[in-house]
Amino acid sequence: MFDIGFAELIIIGVVALLVIGPERLPEAVRTASFYLNRLRRGFNEIKQEVQQELRNDAVMRDLRETGEHLKRETQGLKDSFETTSGTRSSPDSAPTTASTPTSPAADSSAQTSAPPQQPGQQAADKKAP
Repeated sequence: MFDIGFAELIIIGVVALLVIGPERLPEAVRTASFYLNRLRRGFNEIKQEVQQELRNDAVMRDLRETGEHLKRETQGLKDSFETTSGTRSSPDSAPTTASTPTSPAADSSAQTSAPPQQPGQQAADKKAP
Protein backbone atom coordinates (compact mmCIF):
# COMPACT_ATOMS: atom_id res chain seq x y z
CA MET A 1 0.00 0.00 0.00
CA PHE A 2 2.52 2.58 1.18
CA ASP A 3 6.19 2.28 0.44
CA ILE A 4 7.40 2.43 4.03
CA GLY A 5 10.66 0.74 4.95
CA PHE A 6 11.99 -0.44 8.27
CA ALA A 7 13.91 2.79 8.91
CA GLU A 8 10.73 4.87 8.49
CA LEU A 9 8.86 2.61 10.92
CA ILE A 10 11.61 3.10 13.54
CA ILE A 11 11.39 6.88 13.15
CA ILE A 12 7.57 6.81 13.47
CA GLY A 13 7.86 4.64 16.61
CA VAL A 14 10.39 6.96 18.26
CA VAL A 15 8.29 10.05 17.49
CA ALA A 16 5.15 8.31 18.81
CA LEU A 17 7.02 7.32 21.98
CA LEU A 18 8.14 10.92 22.52
CA VAL A 19 4.72 12.46 21.73
CA ILE A 20 2.38 9.98 23.44
CA GLY A 21 4.66 8.71 26.16
CA PRO A 22 5.55 5.20 27.28
CA GLU A 23 2.44 4.78 29.46
CA ARG A 24 -0.20 5.38 26.76
CA LEU A 25 1.77 4.05 23.77
CA PRO A 26 0.55 0.41 23.98
CA GLU A 27 -3.09 1.52 24.18
CA ALA A 28 -2.59 3.95 21.25
CA VAL A 29 -1.00 1.19 19.14
CA ARG A 30 -3.93 -1.17 19.91
CA THR A 31 -6.46 1.52 18.99
CA ALA A 32 -4.63 2.43 15.77
CA SER A 33 -4.32 -1.22 14.74
CA PHE A 34 -8.05 -1.75 15.50
CA TYR A 35 -9.09 1.11 13.22
CA LEU A 36 -6.55 0.13 10.58
CA ASN A 37 -7.90 -3.46 10.52
CA ARG A 38 -11.47 -2.15 10.39
CA LEU A 39 -10.58 0.06 7.44
CA ARG A 40 -8.78 -2.80 5.69
CA ARG A 41 -11.79 -5.10 6.21
CA GLY A 42 -14.09 -2.46 4.74
CA PHE A 43 -11.91 -2.10 1.65
CA ASN A 44 -11.73 -5.88 1.24
CA GLU A 45 -15.53 -6.17 1.46
CA ILE A 46 -15.96 -3.45 -1.16
CA LYS A 47 -13.37 -5.15 -3.35
CA GLN A 48 -15.18 -8.51 -3.04
CA GLU A 49 -18.54 -6.93 -3.87
CA VAL A 50 -17.11 -5.23 -6.95
CA GLN A 51 -15.51 -8.50 -8.09
CA GLN A 52 -18.80 -10.33 -7.52
CA GLU A 53 -20.67 -7.74 -9.58
CA LEU A 54 -18.11 -8.04 -12.36
CA ARG A 55 -18.55 -11.83 -12.32
CA ASN A 56 -22.33 -11.39 -12.37
CA ASP A 57 -22.04 -9.02 -15.32
CA ALA A 58 -19.85 -11.52 -17.17
CA VAL A 59 -22.32 -14.32 -16.46
CA MET A 60 -25.25 -12.19 -17.61
CA ARG A 61 -23.36 -11.25 -20.78
CA ASP A 62 -22.66 -14.94 -21.46
CA LEU A 63 -26.32 -15.79 -20.85
CA ARG A 64 -27.44 -13.08 -23.27
CA GLU A 65 -25.01 -14.31 -25.91
CA THR A 66 -26.17 -17.89 -25.42
CA GLY A 67 -29.81 -16.82 -25.63
CA GLU A 68 -29.17 -14.91 -28.83
CA HIS A 69 -27.28 -17.89 -30.25
CA LEU A 70 -30.16 -20.22 -29.38
CA LYS A 71 -32.65 -17.83 -30.99
CA ARG A 72 -30.59 -17.75 -34.18
CA GLU A 73 -30.27 -21.54 -34.21
CA THR A 74 -33.99 -21.97 -33.57
CA GLN A 75 -34.84 -19.54 -36.34
CA GLY A 76 -32.47 -21.34 -38.71
CA LEU A 77 -34.03 -24.70 -37.87
CA LYS A 78 -37.49 -23.24 -38.27
CA ASP A 79 -36.58 -21.76 -41.65
CA SER A 80 -35.03 -25.03 -42.84
CA PHE A 81 -38.07 -26.98 -41.61
CA GLU A 82 -40.40 -24.60 -43.41
CA THR A 83 -38.42 -24.88 -46.62
CA THR A 84 -38.33 -28.68 -46.46
CA SER A 85 -42.00 -28.98 -45.53
CA GLY A 86 -42.83 -26.42 -48.22
CA THR A 87 -41.08 -28.51 -50.88
CA ARG A 88 -42.82 -31.70 -49.72
CA SER A 89 -46.29 -30.17 -49.88
CA SER A 90 -45.87 -28.93 -53.45
CA PRO A 91 -47.76 -30.98 -56.06
CA ASP A 92 -44.63 -31.58 -58.16
CA SER A 93 -42.76 -33.32 -55.36
CA ALA A 94 -45.66 -35.45 -54.10
CA PRO A 95 -44.74 -39.14 -54.18
CA THR A 96 -46.58 -41.21 -56.75
CA THR A 97 -47.71 -44.73 -55.99
CA ALA A 98 -46.91 -47.51 -58.42
CA SER A 99 -50.24 -49.26 -58.03
CA THR A 100 -53.60 -47.63 -57.60
CA PRO A 101 -56.46 -49.60 -56.08
CA THR A 102 -59.15 -50.44 -58.59
CA SER A 103 -61.74 -51.99 -56.36
CA PRO A 104 -63.39 -50.51 -53.26
CA ALA A 105 -62.25 -53.51 -51.20
CA ALA A 106 -58.62 -52.88 -52.11
CA ASP A 107 -59.12 -49.19 -51.29
CA SER A 108 -60.47 -49.91 -47.79
CA SER A 109 -57.66 -52.37 -47.06
CA ALA A 110 -55.12 -49.72 -48.00
CA GLN A 111 -56.71 -47.30 -45.52
CA THR A 112 -56.59 -49.76 -42.61
CA SER A 113 -52.96 -50.75 -43.16
CA ALA A 114 -50.07 -49.27 -41.20
CA PRO A 115 -49.09 -45.66 -41.91
CA PRO A 116 -46.42 -45.14 -44.57
CA GLN A 117 -42.88 -45.43 -43.31
CA GLN A 118 -39.81 -43.40 -44.05
CA PRO A 119 -37.22 -45.00 -46.41
CA GLY A 120 -34.79 -45.57 -43.51
CA GLN A 121 -37.47 -47.29 -41.46
CA GLN A 122 -38.33 -49.68 -44.28
CA ALA A 123 -34.73 -50.82 -44.54
CA ALA A 124 -34.59 -51.31 -40.76
CA ASP A 125 -37.81 -53.35 -40.83
CA LYS A 126 -36.42 -55.63 -43.52
CA LYS A 127 -33.30 -56.34 -41.43
CA ALA A 128 -35.24 -57.13 -38.26
CA PRO A 129 -36.27 -60.83 -37.86
